[in-house]
Amino acid sequence: MTTYVALLYSIVLGPGRRVVMSDLRDMAVGLGLENPRTLVATGNLVFEADKPIPDLERDLEAAFAQKFGKHVDIIVRDAGAWSTLVGANPFPEEAEREPDQVAVRVMRQPVAPDVIERLRSYVAADEKLAVVNGDIWLHFSRSAGTSRLLGVLTPKRAGGIGTSRNWNTVRRLGDMVSGL
Repeated sequence: MTTYVALLYSIVLGPGRRVVMSDLRDMAVGLGLENPRTLVATGNLVFEADKPIPDLERDLEAAFAQKFGKHVDIIVRDAGAWSTLVGANPFPEEAEREPDQVAVRVMRQPVAPDVIERLRSYVAADEKLAVVNGDIWLHFSRSAGTSRLLGVLTPKRAGGIGTSRNWNTVRRLGDMVSGL
């Protein structure tokens, strides 16, 4: 069995309705995924399975739409790839100081260089942007919610399907997949 991390793009089903993590775990069990567990109530699922990633993404998205009545993009990485992502943080000093102000947009397919050049025009003087292994890393030196960059990280502008997580969540998922 391989350990995987699944990241849901959104768990908001509509006004005032969010996915309950126990329902997400039940959905995973219904798909035959082993030992499903969640981290915080923002759509982070860790589980074991013997399927390739494209099949897992397809199955999870279809099951989610059936159970919750809404399509949500789901990005899956195996434990090794997740550990590599954790170790590739290009802003380690900032993450140590301000873990909630460092984030990564985990991409289904690696982001193209021309996309990053377009995104640079939205980076404020006190922000940082980097691409590592096809994922988009960000450091906000103020509230992430006030950043112009965060608002343009849509699938169209960011070059494909992806979802963002702050450093606290990235690190804690890393602990989960490494058995800590």
